[in-house]
Amino acid sequence: MAVPAPPRARRRWGLFAAMVLVVALGALGNVWLLASTTTAREVVAARTTIERGSVITREELMTVRIELDPSLHTVPGGDLARLVGQRAALDVAVGSLITAESVTETTIPPDGYSLVGIGVAQARMPGVALVAGDQVRVVATPQPATGTHTDATPVSVGAVVVGTRPGTDATGAGAQTIVTVQVPTADAAALAAMAATGNVVLVLDSRER
Repeated sequence: MAVPAPPRARRRWGLFAAMVLVVALGALGNVWLLASTTTAREVVAARTTIERGSVITREELMTVRIELDPSLHTVPGGDLARLVGQRAALDVAVGSLITAESVTETTIPPDGYSLVGIGVAQARMPGVALVAGDQVRVVATPQPATGTHTDATPVSVGAVVVGTRPGTDATGAGAQTIVTVQVPTADAAALAAMAATGNVVLVLDSRER
């Protein structure tokens, strides 16, 4: 008597395909859920330090992905190319996020103004670090006493700080800071002549922007 062969297992391709579809949909759902519950966005940041007034180059920028604070007016990563060629409206430290306030299309100095560099000894600087936008007065100081007395009001020129950098001690008078200031063009020559004497003091008047 012939023994019947065991029944061949039937492959349920439809069930297998349905399982694969369920897994795929679950993965897509997780991705969508993660994207919808996170505030991480790609924004523009400074790859290197960018000085106020300088023309921004592509090499100075990068994109980073971070959790965003709604109060920050950051620049989306897709707008990076739009920033190239604009000028920095303020000093931007390396790694800092670029905001809408960081850049300007205005040329620095604007028409009618000039930039003047002044070497100032530390003892003739304010006791706080100067930052871009500070309103200062550059005051001419008298020469060493000559035996004469004068009540004349010291000559001074109002200016706005654009930037600072360490200077060299070429004269032996001590470490200096090179302060670049913006003044009306009409005052630039007089200020340059005052600065050339080395006998000036910087007075900080206001930090209001």
